[in-house]
Amino acid sequence: MRALPKLSLLALLTTYLVWGSTYLAIHIALASFPPFLLMGTRFGVAGGLLFGWLKLRGAPMPSWREWRDCLLVGTLLLGGGMGLTAVGQQSVSSGLTAVFIASAPLMLALFAGLFGDWPSKREWFGIAVGFGGVALLAGGGNVVAHPSGVLAVLGAVASWTLGSVLAQKKMRLPAGAMGFACEMLMGGLSLVVIALLRGENFALQLTAPAFYAWLYLVIAGSLAGFSAYMYLLTRVSNALASSYAYVNPVIAVVLGASFAAESISAREALAMLIILGSVVMLTTAKKSVEPEMTSEMLGEAG
Repeated sequence: MRALPKLSLLALLTTYLVWGSTYLAIHIALASFPPFLLMGTRFGVAGGLLFGWLKLRGAPMPSWREWRDCLLVGTLLLGGGMGLTAVGQQSVSSGLTAVFIASAPLMLALFAGLFGDWPSKREWFGIAVGFGGVALLAGGGNVVAHPSGVLAVLGAVASWTLGSVLAQKKMRLPAGAMGFACEMLMGGLSLVVIALLRGENFALQLTAPAFYAWLYLVIAGSLAGFSAYMYLLTRVSNALASSYAYVNPVIAVVLGASFAAESISAREALAMLIILGSVVMLTTAKKSVEPEMTSEMLGEAG
């Protein structure tokens, strides 16, 4: 990983560690928040905070076209990606959900390929090895699935990866961090609308652990994690940017063993080694698209 620019490496590790820990945070927060309102307020507040901070620093207001494109990308990434995952998990086991989500790098590669950006042979091999490792990791659990749930999870992965490619290739988005802020604002809005249509409300009593978990999701999971992912899409290969889908289940298992008294079997340990091996392949397959960011680029990114 030393071949990666420092900011790209930091962003990659952020998606690995932070998004891997959000599984536990979401589990805690759901004790007081309904699922779509949890996700919608999480991204809406994070996007609003980042947007307000950037405006105070003098960032220009996005154009109407940029707002429109942010609405499309944010709805695909967060409304479709997060929303359909929440729907699917009501009837699909967590182990099987992890396998479906691990198909994100493959689906992202296919969508990007349609725009002329196909992975290298080494990246294809790394994608295949990583998917096999996640399948092994999830295979020891109870596999439960309803056809409608499977379609919802697959739709979530397709929505997330299509939004990722459009953000890269076709959409006119505000530069740097302002783009991240607007995407979170628009995606959070779409999630809140879905929540209202589903009849969700804040009838549950808010507990301190749930509130702190929600706060962690806003600051770490959304402000840091989502911004890091969007940054990676412009700096490294698609296969490497989406490798979080392999590493996050590993982080979740380790946290479960550390804080929830869950055990790690020999099968899971082997799966983790396979997954880490796939990440090594992906990080060494292609160097970062851009060299280390200059001070002028950092100023533009906010």
